[in-house]
Amino acid sequence: MSKIQEIYLRLCMTSVFSKVLEKPLLVHFSSYCNAQKKDEKIKAYASFVNEIYTQGGSLTDLVCRLVLEDENVYIKAMAGHVEINDHVKEATMVELKAFEELSQLTPEDFMQDMEIPYASPYATSPLDFATAYENRVANLDRFGYGIFSSYCMFRLSDDKVIEPIVSADRTSISKFVGYESERQSVIDNTIAFIEGRPGANILLCGDAGTGKSSTVKAVANHFFDRGIRLIELRKDQLCHLPYVMGKISENPLKFIIFIDDLSFNKNDDNFSMLKAALEGSASAKADNAVIYATSNRRHIIKETFGDRVGDDVHRNDTLQENLSLSERFGLIVLFQKPSKALYLEIVHELAKRNGIEMEISELDVKAEAFALRRGNRSARCAEQFIESLM
Repeated sequence: MSKIQEIYLRLCMTSVFSKVLEKPLLVHFSSYCNAQKKDEKIKAYASFVNEIYTQGGSLTDLVCRLVLEDENVYIKAMAGHVEINDHVKEATMVELKAFEELSQLTPEDFMQDMEIPYASPYATSPLDFATAYENRVANLDRFGYGIFSSYCMFRLSDDKVIEPIVSADRTSISKFVGYESERQSVIDNTIAFIEGRPGANILLCGDAGTGKSSTVKAVANHFFDRGIRLIELRKDQLCHLPYVMGKISENPLKFIIFIDDLSFNKNDDNFSMLKAALEGSASAKADNAVIYATSNRRHIIKETFGDRVGDDVHRNDTLQENLSLSERFGLIVLFQKPSKALYLEIVHELAKRNGIEMEISELDVKAEAFALRRGNRSARCAEQFIESLM
């Protein structure tokens, strides 16, 4: 029996990491080992190598990543501080060794197995999988496991599945100009949350285009390596908030539940669900989660003048309930429309970063004219102006 076939048979007995066998790389490897004809083996090998190329070019790195990201009975027990059966521990170590041996297979091993003079090359490197896995387990509060180990931002699908946003906004804190104190408030709160101190739910409110949503996403990106993940919910998905909290409550990571452009109409059913979460209801809140919401409105409930003179017997109580939802956020950060000086400061910095060479006086005149045509000054307007010059 060849070296490759021996490794394949050992992997066939995988129990703890069984989901890894469903990944494309392992499917192609299985096809190779089960092929009866040489041309079938060659084609399966080509697909195997293509997957390696697609995932970075190193077989060792790819197999290791698949193992470290796997959500299995062992790592879930470790994350939940649950006693692990000795048989599970033993199987985990044995299987890690089998995956390590797979990761060390070279093109030359396949050339010898297929008895051919050439095989598409790829990289391998020495790596102790048991040590790498122990390091991952020891730092679950930073790295996580399953889909949360690879992605920063997630959304809730219509069929209630938390799924990664593959093309998520990768904006960084360093790209912003202005609003330093506002942004620092969000950063400081997030650091407190990471460090286990009380983290407040935050409402970022104010004028459109001032960077409220971008701030939340930039903060999530910035603290990814410290265990922060972001789950975005639409307003109409707030009824699923207890479900989401339940799914993440035992996870060692920290989660920002992000609700963008938040506002409610009177008698909106989602109002009570958000209120329960903000007030710390056990059914709607997880200890490892905070809510960051953005709104163009300081008072989130839309109301008319008619609402203030309605026929409600306890009209004042109702009015106060509507106005007080925003006060249930522990921290309110106001992003106001920039002054002319701040607007031009943003324009100058963005022009410098993008290599736009123009006299400051000319740049200012054009920037002001652009803002007038748009009807307002904002950070977004400044970005659009600079883009128009590129």
